[in-house]
This record gives sequence, C-alpha cells and structure tokens, in this order.
Amino acid sequence: MKYYNLMLRIVLVVLLICLGVVAFYQYALPQAPEQKPKTEHDREKVKRNKNISDYELARSKWGRPTIHKPEKAYKGYTLFCSTHDELRAGEKAHIYLVDMKGRIHHRWEVDTSVQLAKLQPDGSLFYITRDRTAIKRAGLRRLSPDSEVQWYYHCRSDHDFRVLDNGNFLIHCIRDGMVPALGPELKRNPYIIEITDSKKLVWEWHGENHVQELVERLGLDWSKMKEKHKDEAADFDWAHNNTVAVIPENASGEKDPRFEKGNLLFSYRRLSVVGVIDRESGEIVWAWGNGEIEGQHDVQMLPNGHLLMFDNGRDFNPPERGWSRVVEVDPLEEEVVWEYHGSPKESFYSGAISGVQKLPNGNIFICSGNERRLFEVTEDKEIVWEYKPPFEIKGTMGIYQATRYSPEYVRKALGKDSQ
Repeated sequence: MKYYNLMLRIVLVVLLICLGVVAFYQYALPQAPEQKPKTEHDREKVKRNKNISDYELARSKWGRPTIHKPEKAYKGYTLFCSTHDELRAGEKAHIYLVDMKGRIHHRWEVDTSVQLAKLQPDGSLFYITRDRTAIKRAGLRRLSPDSEVQWYYHCRSDHDFRVLDNGNFLIHCIRDGMVPALGPELKRNPYIIEITDSKKLVWEWHGENHVQELVERLGLDWSKMKEKHKDEAADFDWAHNNTVAVIPENASGEKDPRFEKGNLLFSYRRLSVVGVIDRESGEIVWAWGNGEIEGQHDVQMLPNGHLLMFDNGRDFNPPERGWSRVVEVDPLEEEVVWEYHGSPKESFYSGAISGVQKLPNGNIFICSGNERRLFEVTEDKEIVWEYKPPFEIKGTMGIYQATRYSPEYVRKALGKDSQ
C-alpha cells in the first residue's frame, strides 16, 4: 500500500511539472504572430489543409481583390483559367467566371489540358488545349453551361482562336516539317486555318512559306535574324506564333490598306516581331518589333488604328530586359505612343504567357500570367482593380489570358447577374 501511495505521488508531481511547463510556454513566453498565407502557394496550402471548395475559397479573404475602386473600374465579370498540361486520370481542370468581388459566378469543368477560353453570347464556351497536349485529345471544344462537350474539332491547336462573325472559326495550329529555307532538320511552323461549323476547311496559311516576306518587311536578312537565336529550341520553334486576330474597322485602315478590316495580325514571340497578313493574298504586308519589343503576346488593333499588346520583356537573347509593359503602338509611324510599366519596373514582370484588353471605359485590363495577377489600370496608369485568383495553382503554369465581360453580356449568355 505504501508503494502504491508513493507511485501515485510521483505521478501527480510529474503531471504538475508538465502542466507548469505548458503554462510557461503558453503564457510567459512571447508568442510568434500568426502566420498568414501571403503567396499563391500558401493559399493553395490553406485550401488543401482545410479541404474547402473553390466557392468557399472565393468568398474567403484569400479570394478577394487586393484593390477595388468601384467608381473607376469597369464593372463586369472576368473569365480565366489556369494553364494546364495533360491531366492524370480522374483529375479535372476548371474555367472560372468571377465578379468584381472575386466571387465565382460560374464554373466549367474539363478533363483535358486547357489554355484559352471564350464565352459566347448564347452561353456556350469555347476552349483550346495547349501545344503540348497529347495529339489524340488536342483541339477546340464547345461546352454547354453545365460543362457538357457539344462540339469538338480535332487539331493541333496552339495559343489562339477566334469565333468569326459568319460562324466560322479561325484557329492557330502548329505543324512540324522540313523547311530547307530555314536550315537543316525538323522545324515547328505556324499554321492558321479557317473552318466552318461543319468542320470544312475553307482557308489555310503556312508560315514557313512567307519567311522572305517577313525579313524584307523588317529590312533584315535571315542569317542576321537567326544569329540572335542560337539555341536548339529557338532553331526548331523558330517563330512561336501566339496570336491570330482579325483586324476590325480602324483609323489606320482608312489610310493604309495594309491595316484594313479583315486582314490578320500575328505575333512571332521567338523573333519579337508582330505583323499583318493580307487575307486575300496571304502575303505578310507589314512587320515591326525587332529591337523594340521582347517576347510579346496578344497583339490587337484598336478603333483608333493603334496596336495594343503585352510586351513581356523576355527576348531569349541575354541580356534580357527583365520587366514587362503594355504598349500602344502607332503602326503608321511605327512608334510607341503609350505604355504602362511597374514602379519600380521590376515589380511587374511576366516572362511568358499574358494578355491585355482595352475596356469600354478606356481602362486597360492586364493579365500578368506568370504572376497569376489580373489588374485594371486607367489611361493615367492608376491601378483601380487587382485580383490574384487563389484557385488551382499547384501543377499549373499561370494564367495564359483573361477577359472582362460586361454584366449585360453575361446576363444574356447565362441568364443571371450576381452583381
């Protein structure tokens, strides 16, 4: 009995000592501040640990815009998706439409890689797969609002597509082949097609057939053009076109037929060159950018006749600039007339992907893809909306491009307006 009482006393003493140590560390020592997720990867970790849905995450503090000035921002809905490569069995990728507060207004679910999506007035959504997608699953798809595949065109789609006013589709694809004029061995070439809704090919354009026109427009010879791109990747993927855009009516087109309505814009990222294709002849009739822009994306013609584009600042030829900007270029004078960059300049940089959109109120909507940062600036360069989506970060390559739609457009397309 004495032994039992002794052991009991020892246990009680040890227990009191343990409680004292815990109390000391809990109350006597200074406590480290709570660690809050600061980066996209932190937010992904929070989501995974708490096992919350995208909808819950969107309504949490991690899903809110970091800047929102309603009196200056263009009210609407933003469509975007993370850039995915091939998904493993059972995995899903998502395309999001969010309101100005970052809340999910609609979400589509797909089981393929995804790069670029566009919402249509009838509520359907088109999206293309990436250039690295397994060929058997590559192409352009049309989804219903509930994510059912309504139509599929099998092609080696790459970077960009357009739904034309006549119901046809303009798609940028890639084709690999031997092109002796570009040097020995295999080359990856831009290939633009127009197809009907019934999948009939009605027009095609092969970039490798227009190299001489390109260098003549730039006033360079091909040997000098190639000198700046000596690595094997650049030699193979010599153009890396990322844009096919139809030129609308514009002020420059009224003065110069090269920029008239119906011609096409392209963007050769590897060569840091943008240009115009005459739709009827297929000839490259204008090119610009060498020495002015670096690794650009998403060139487009504005009604005032100027070109707007995202100038990444990565030219594959050290020393690279190392900071990004959005530029507006007068193609007749071939000069930059407006630009936006960060302050300091290095605070805004996406070496790849990315895009830009001129909004109806005159603001510029920017997708800094590698940063996973969507933001809107005024013509005076004031940031009036900024949003860093917290969804689907692990295993993705950023956000290729994003589009802002008006409430009226979304209401007509999806029959609802949450704002």
